[in-house]
Amino acid sequence: MKKRIISLLLAVLMIAGLLSVPVLADTEPLKVALVVAGTFGDRAFYDSSKEGLDKLAEECGVEPITIECNNENHAPQIRNAADEADVVICVGWEFYDVETIAPEYPDVKFIWIDNATSEPVENVLNITYAQNEGSFLAGYIAAYMSESGIVGAVGGEDSDTINDFIVGYEQGAQYFADKYETTTEVVHNYSNTYDDPAAGKECALALIDKGADVIFQIASAAGDGVFEAAEEKGVYAIGVDSDQKYINEDVIICSMKKEVGDSIYAAVSELLDGDDSRWGTTWVADMSSGYIGIGYGEEGSEQQISDDLKAEVADLEEAITNGEIVVETTR
Repeated sequence: MKKRIISLLLAVLMIAGLLSVPVLADTEPLKVALVVAGTFGDRAFYDSSKEGLDKLAEECGVEPITIECNNENHAPQIRNAADEADVVICVGWEFYDVETIAPEYPDVKFIWIDNATSEPVENVLNITYAQNEGSFLAGYIAAYMSESGIVGAVGGEDSDTINDFIVGYEQGAQYFADKYETTTEVVHNYSNTYDDPAAGKECALALIDKGADVIFQIASAAGDGVFEAAEEKGVYAIGVDSDQKYINEDVIICSMKKEVGDSIYAAVSELLDGDDSRWGTTWVADMSSGYIGIGYGEEGSEQQISDDLKAEVADLEEAITNGEIVVETTR
């Protein structure tokens, strides 16, 4: 009888001991680090990525970490993030060192936004975007809305990614000219910075001096200067990456949306569901998947673009999606 009681007590103590051990693997949130090449506050590319992280924190319970590189020390900051996080999201083409750093951290998942490794890396998901497709629509709208027949674009730098916007923009403007049997000229320049609105404004003023009366900003925070110049000179502007109409409803007629935040949310959500099949590949987020398009502002926003033009743009979007229109690219 005593042996039976002792055995029962030992069993109870063992169970109690097991219950007292914390099961960290099942309770600790996924740590997700967002590392941006520049700084937040651009109301476009970088801020869109943070919106995706914020949504993951709110809806999926991830533990967010943010790092701003301020355009320097990109490789060390990748390592700093990987030392702390389960998933590291590198936002910007500048993070090319992820190709060699990621294999040093086999238990960490990496996402590289806006560029791709030269060869597949097992724990790296590259996400690039068909910004040329959305820019085609922006070019068509610009040419349609122009009274001078000259439209402009201010790029942040002379790079393959920025020029991918520009070739689509030029093709869209020419498509309008061919359709309506008129002429349209596209002029562009580069601010050579993504952070200085004064440089963006100077570039926009130079294009306005050439006759441009609709200007597409492709320069992140430097694009704020494009909006300032457009307001001062009484011309129109087109926003980029996020729907920027709210910044100045009188000047910004639409925006070319590149849903960086939504793509980040989708990729990490899949990982949380146990699906890591995208890693080791390059995902091209395009118009057909809903990550590229045109935004006209929130409901109730002042609209310069007519319903008829919006219908034409919707038709063009369908033609691009089904392959009837093939948009040129620098990729």
